[in-house]
Amino acid sequence: MWEARATAGRGAELLEWARARAAELAERPLHCELFRAPQDRVLVITWWPAADFAAPLPELPEPAADLITRPVHRWRFESVGRE
Repeated sequence: MWEARATAGRGAELLEWARARAAELAERPLHCELFRAPQDRVLVITWWPAADFAAPLPELPEPAADLITRPVHRWRFESVGRE
């Protein structure tokens, strides 16, 4: 999971930047979904066939400093099933 907050008013630009970078990943994820939220936040969730948290996976890069308000947040999760 990749999440960033754009500088004020640049959420659409950050969303398009993230969409383009996701399309350029060295490998294709099983699934990739983009979200937007208030305060110009952008979230990218990718699903990978990795065996564990330590598996090397392609990552979206850090956007240019003038496009974001803080460093990107990245988290890895594993599925534990559906309810």
